[in-house]
Amino acid sequence: MKHTIKRIFVAGIIAVGVIVLASCAGEQFHVNGSIANAKDSVLYFEHNGLEGFSTIDSVKLDEKGNFSFSSDKVDHPEFFRLRIAGQIINIAIDSTETINVQATYPQMATDYSVKGSYENEKIKELALKQVDLQAQCQTIYAERPDIADSLVNVLVSGYKQDVSRNYIFKEPMRAYSYFALFQYIVVGNEARLIFDPTKDAKDNKVFGAVATSWDTYYPGSDRTQNLHNITIKGMKDERIVQAQTKPVEVDAKEMGVIDLPLRDNRGVEHHLTDLKGKVVLLDFHVFSAEGSTEYIMKMRELYNKYHDRGLEIYMVSLDNNAHFWKEQVASLPWINVYDDTGISRAYTAPAQTMPIIYLIDRGNNVVKNPSQIQNLSEEIEKLL
Repeated sequence: MKHTIKRIFVAGIIAVGVIVLASCAGEQFHVNGSIANAKDSVLYFEHNGLEGFSTIDSVKLDEKGNFSFSSDKVDHPEFFRLRIAGQIINIAIDSTETINVQATYPQMATDYSVKGSYENEKIKELALKQVDLQAQCQTIYAERPDIADSLVNVLVSGYKQDVSRNYIFKEPMRAYSYFALFQYIVVGNEARLIFDPTKDAKDNKVFGAVATSWDTYYPGSDRTQNLHNITIKGMKDERIVQAQTKPVEVDAKEMGVIDLPLRDNRGVEHHLTDLKGKVVLLDFHVFSAEGSTEYIMKMRELYNKYHDRGLEIYMVSLDNNAHFWKEQVASLPWINVYDDTGISRAYTAPAQTMPIIYLIDRGNNVVKNPSQIQNLSEEIEKLL
């Protein structure tokens, strides 16, 4: 069956980016285990890359169904799969880990367990959710073809809310979040992406959350760059539709902000996206942390120096004690909000040394992430 998906979202989980394999002799990752009821079947170990799938190794299984594959260490998270005919188990690999898979054929795509990897346990959860969604969609098209499209849209919308809230936004730097971005359902002979920035501007924010996080944890990797390219294209398409004019030129180094709708100490909700037109210092801070007083004094100096020229500070507190936070921010002149929702994890997960700072230009684009900021004052000057 052929599936028609835009080339930017190529293959399987549509995980784009060429494999980056380290040539470190002796450093390898391992995938082993057994597939029951698969005697004489050929098990393929394949890499999921830009141009499709490439076979790394294969083995003809005996009665016990044992297998063991290995390959060179990977420098960034990469995606592979175990396959017998059309039955597939997706696997993410990072560095030199060892993954153990136990499965039963011919339902190995759903009847399997994976040990030694938090990432792959989550990928299994997502894969099973996708299988269930596909089954529900097929039932709808078979039983209610007259209104199938609208019913499926409702199902997919619910799926997206679940996966974005409970997986992607919780840990956007994870391989499983990347995996989730490229899940799809098959309708007729067409594979439709569940998260598709070319059709839904909200999906671009989801891609952007992962792109921003991967830029911090895996800067320069092919997959990180591809996430940026997809997100930027989605931003560009959205602006073209909204403006209905010539295409908007977007700097490939820029990244649209993920909104943070959070409340200040008076209960007023603020939006990061409302600050378009200003240069924004997005600051994630813990007021109860050691050295907080000195840090806040430095922020006051920056604010006093640059606020009249267009700088705004959007400071998000990640303190555990909201009452303590309210006391600390009572006299601060910039925007102070409190996150008790977890939404900040799109920028901060997993836990890092606080504070965490991003710089946002007047066009509401993230132009500097924490790893790129060397001299904060100089970087602000360049943007004003």
